[in-house]
Amino acid sequence: MANGRDRREPVFDAPAGEAGELDFRLSPEDRAGGTMARRRASSNGGDGPRRAAKPKKSKRKGGRSLFSKLVYAGLVLCLWGVIAVGGVVAYYASQLPPIDQLTVPKRPPNIAIMASDGSLLANRGETGGRTVTLKELPPYLPKAFVAIEDRRFYDHFGIDPVGISRAVYRNLAHRGGLQGGSTLTQQLAKNLFLTQERTASRKIQEAILALWLERNYSKDQILELYLNRVYFGAGAYGVEAAAQRYYGKSARNVSLAEAAVLAGLVQSPSRLAPNRNPDRAQARAELVIAAMNELGFITPGMTKTALGTPAEPVRPNGAGSANYAADYVMDVLDDFVGNVEADIVVSTTVEPSMQAAAERVLVDELNAKGQKFNVSQGAFVAMQPDGAVKALVGGRNYESSQFNRAIAARRQPGSSFKPFVYLTAVERGYTPDTVLEDGPVNFGGWAPKNYDRKYRGPIAMRDALALSLNTIAVKLNMEVGPKAVVQTAQRLGISSPLQANGSLALGTSEVTPLELVSAYAAFANGGTGVVPYVITQVKTTDGKLVYKRPNAGGLGRVIDPGVVAMMNEMMHNTFVVGTAQKAQIPGWSLAGKTGTTDDYKDAWFVGFSGSLVAGVWLGNDDGTLTKRVTGGNLPTEVWHNFMKIALKDQQPVALPGSERFRTPSDVPVAGVGGDPRYANAGNGDNAWIPPQPAPQRRASREKNFFEKLFGL
Repeated sequence: MANGRDRREPVFDAPAGEAGELDFRLSPEDRAGGTMARRRASSNGGDGPRRAAKPKKSKRKGGRSLFSKLVYAGLVLCLWGVIAVGGVVAYYASQLPPIDQLTVPKRPPNIAIMASDGSLLANRGETGGRTVTLKELPPYLPKAFVAIEDRRFYDHFGIDPVGISRAVYRNLAHRGGLQGGSTLTQQLAKNLFLTQERTASRKIQEAILALWLERNYSKDQILELYLNRVYFGAGAYGVEAAAQRYYGKSARNVSLAEAAVLAGLVQSPSRLAPNRNPDRAQARAELVIAAMNELGFITPGMTKTALGTPAEPVRPNGAGSANYAADYVMDVLDDFVGNVEADIVVSTTVEPSMQAAAERVLVDELNAKGQKFNVSQGAFVAMQPDGAVKALVGGRNYESSQFNRAIAARRQPGSSFKPFVYLTAVERGYTPDTVLEDGPVNFGGWAPKNYDRKYRGPIAMRDALALSLNTIAVKLNMEVGPKAVVQTAQRLGISSPLQANGSLALGTSEVTPLELVSAYAAFANGGTGVVPYVITQVKTTDGKLVYKRPNAGGLGRVIDPGVVAMMNEMMHNTFVVGTAQKAQIPGWSLAGKTGTTDDYKDAWFVGFSGSLVAGVWLGNDDGTLTKRVTGGNLPTEVWHNFMKIALKDQQPVALPGSERFRTPSDVPVAGVGGDPRYANAGNGDNAWIPPQPAPQRRASREKNFFEKLFGL
């Protein structure tokens, strides 16, 4: 006991878990020399005093603190993320118009141009087709778009998180090709309000606008808007325009297979166009049909039928000349309806069968003989004697050139202008029987010659016009005065500027095919001047009348009936002994005039029956000379081929004054009797026949003529 080594420290060994008691045990560090004792214990292999373990409670307390900090930090980050996203959304939302002022922009109006039989000629306007409602469409058409573009369309609120997740998964897994997560509502928002740029800002604005659309419109209204606004390529906006463009029919009449192609097309209009990439378009359509079947939109039988009969796009039939007629309609439409605010339907006078016939005969002639004769272009106009345009072809192929030569190309009419000279002369006392001298002329150094460089001496006016003698036309022009001839032509409807000079008689002042044909209409109808017209009425799509052509129209009487009879007799003689003999149609009384410029740059033929007036121009846009194309060959052939079709099965209509006409049996026919002088009759503008017996010469008139001609 005396030795301090035997002294023991008091130990308070209260059990650690007893209630109300504290652990008063000292650790080696609490003891004097505790550090050394610990070292000794370590060096003794752990035989020294054992270190008390730290309470487990302290460890648990420290663990919860770290987890709490992580959770807290995560919540803070999320909150700041939400704030940041909200700020970004608010910023881009501020770039949009105020929500309370936001409205769906009006769809650009469509102008449906209808033929005389009610069929569609063409659509004009920015969209390419009219607006359609869901109830007009077959049920499978809108369902096709839902199936391939947004199968949860009727379930989401404008933005589809499920669809986005599915698209991301499939894109990452490379399943089904690259997919987007935009809903139909988002696509509509983009088409209505935004540009096509692919940026984060545009996607944010798109989502905001999609929510606005869903709040303000029903699902069916959104789908209807979508179907009328989405772009299908080839200038077609909306499903109606697309159906007309690719299948030549209304969207109301498309088949299931066609509907599938249209629905698949919106993903990539240029890559999936059925008329350019039919294999890709069909592959995409099969995906649409499979999706519709999977969703129960169509029956297995419908699926089998649609897959077994793929859609075939319509192929353009011919040269697309109906578009020239449609362009003409658009040119004059503003005069009647002004600014177009809504979809309208324009009824026209154009007759589809005549339009197709005019296109076919013109194109066929150019294809067959264009290269040989070095002629590449043409124009054709046909109208009723009252001015109603029945066919209008402005060129060889509309897709290659939209320039409308029928209404916009001013070309020299050549000898087809001579009827205005002869009309002026007849109104001053000349008659078809008046005899004039066909001989050399010289006017101030200008000495025009006939086509064949020959002269026939005394000749009746009827034959001079039929043979298109230049010398006689120039003499008459100087006799009556060029200014008077200009006034006559203008009175009949020629509106192009005309030069009142000596060469006017040979058609050196340029005119358009449309105005020349309309001027000839006065001869066909008995003397009434006409203003060509193509529009009969205009209505809105709901039937409201916007414009109706009045019954009374035209320029009134411009030629005396007796004068008309004499002019028609002379122009009828062109078919009997003159330059248009090849154009005769059995049973029909016809009249007209060929025209050729002296350098073979332009060739014309304008002719008429009692029910139809038609004119042809052939030439080259750049003014290149043809290889001897005359009004009596290619243009006359085109005219004849058209009139045979147009007048087929119609009852012949007499020309005004036709009771005075001589029949072909009254005059020699080319080659009859072996007389070689008749061999060239009808070839070119100036075929030759012997002069016919003429009445007594009017000496005083001849004297006055030569006095004016030579300045005596």
